[in-house]
Amino acid sequence: MIDFTEQQIERYSRHILLQDVGVEGQEKIHDARVLVIGAGGLGAPVSLYLAAAGVGRIGIVDADVVDLSNLQRQVIHFTADVGKPKVDSAKDKMLAINPDVKVDTYQTWLDSSNALDIIKEYDFIIDGTDNFPVKFLINDACVMAGKPFSHGGILRFTGQTFTHIPGTACYRCMFKEPPPPGAVPTCSQAGVLGAIAGMLGTIQAAETLKYIIGIGDLLTDRLLTFDAKTMQFRTINVKKSNKCPICGSHPTIDRLIDYEQAACDLKNH
Repeated sequence: MIDFTEQQIERYSRHILLQDVGVEGQEKIHDARVLVIGAGGLGAPVSLYLAAAGVGRIGIVDADVVDLSNLQRQVIHFTADVGKPKVDSAKDKMLAINPDVKVDTYQTWLDSSNALDIIKEYDFIIDGTDNFPVKFLINDACVMAGKPFSHGGILRFTGQTFTHIPGTACYRCMFKEPPPPGAVPTCSQAGVLGAIAGMLGTIQAAETLKYIIGIGDLLTDRLLTFDAKTMQFRTINVKKSNKCPICGSHPTIDRLIDYEQAACDLKNH
């Protein structure tokens, strides 16, 4: 049992007051280890909310530096951070919100050579990228390692997300392989409404905390989509596919694959 200080009890009081959370739930949050891949549009609100919630150890992966064009949506970075490594900028804000948390930084691109080594240290993985090859890499690495994760994607005015835990539908159950280069516009080509990143990122943060505490119904075997222009949300039921090449009955993928980069970089998310 964690002996929270009076200051910590005050900090987390609105969690502790919740019947479904309480001191026991806050202890689970304190003991959790979460990895956020991408310190951009989605990673920004996710990281801030997880730090504020008191997640004990948070890892953040991103090789890029803050660019002026990021600031329209990547709210963890400020104007003075332009040119600074994103992971360092993010860590500063997370510790400013909550010095109780430990933040691990990985200033590197995630690829087949390091993905399994990085994710093995964490209980839950968050995909905050806008890069189809890396999304499939995250999916495959998590399935191979038996790690739960939250998928998120945004473009223009729309977003989509689902949660995977072992035994439920994975990204490849829905989308077998990345689209060919040029088939889908990038963020820099199509644009994205900044607030969309906050909408989806906070959903991913909520799913993460629900998983940690063990409450509610996760977005497993369901794909949540929304269109902010009409403010319509839709939940699509999906099934784990026995023919899935990574999580099916007879998987054909036995190694991580670095697909050709067909979508925008993390810095454009």
